[in-house]
Amino acid sequence: MCHLFAHQPQRDYESQTRSLRIDGHCTSIRLEMAFWDTLEEIAARENMSLGKFLTTLYNEVLDHHGEVNNFASLLRCSCLIYRSRNMATVQQFKATVAPILDAAE
Repeated sequence: MCHLFAHQPQRDYESQTRSLRIDGHCTSIRLEMAFWDTLEEIAARENMSLGKFLTTLYNEVLDHHGEVNNFASLLRCSCLIYRSRNMATVQQFKATVAPILDAAE
């Protein structure tokens, strides 16, 4: 089990601080590269730049909760939700395709 975690690319868990402008305010966020990669993927799927996506998410959280506590943690959790939902979709797809493949054999 540790092999899976120990042999991941070091780049994935290296941190990077990025300066962003969210709703006209300059800020910086420090995340691991795996999270930045995932956020860029989400933004691309939404046809948005990363900055636009982060601003949209920030504003939606602000509208819903009235404040945004620990935005970096919210971003990490958002990435986990995104990845877990994608895995569920892949597993559903495999379950659908497996009987078709079996029938083709």
